[in-house]
Amino acid sequence: MARSSSGVFVAALTAAALAGVGFLAFQAEAAPDKPRASQASPSGKAEDKGKDGAPGGDAGQGGGSRKDEGGEKAAPPVPAGSGTGQRVVYALGQKRVWLVGADGKATHSFEVAPSAVNPQPGPYKVTSRDATGTGSDGKAIEHVVRFHKDAAGVVFGFSAAVDGSLPDPASGKKTGAVRESPADGRAMWDFAVNGTKVFVVA
Repeated sequence: MARSSSGVFVAALTAAALAGVGFLAFQAEAAPDKPRASQASPSGKAEDKGKDGAPGGDAGQGGGSRKDEGGEKAAPPVPAGSGTGQRVVYALGQKRVWLVGADGKATHSFEVAPSAVNPQPGPYKVTSRDATGTGSDGKAIEHVVRFHKDAAGVVFGFSAAVDGSLPDPASGKKTGAVRESPADGRAMWDFAVNGTKVFVVA
């Protein structure tokens, strides 16, 4: 009799253990996937992906500058007192260029990196262009658009380094290169043909 009781007891324990294992397996199956590690962006920072999988997430979640509908940061307006008609506007203080159409509206705007010497504010015009060349820093450059040469012989113009590098204003060389990204250099090249007005503001 005692033997029969212990057999029933062992059978009950075994059934309880199997039920517990089954319950745990069910919970593991129903649980959500574990969080995955963020992928590193080219900058080395983790990417914050939005609902569509694109970096950045929703604009409404805060923490960043307000963007326009295209997802790009809206450019400042074309500076007042920067001439009229189709022209290139270059703001020294903002280190920014606007390509302005005949209707007075900017078709493209971008930041630039000036060299050690700046042109005086005022009106100029595109005097010469070269598809490729060598910058005063020895870098291979493209889409060179020149608009002024001062009394000291400093030549001012827009260009893009083929390798994407920027000028060093602290190098001690008195140069007037205004560097753009390769994509912005192409936009400038397509827009600013010889004789196009260039207006420099402070």
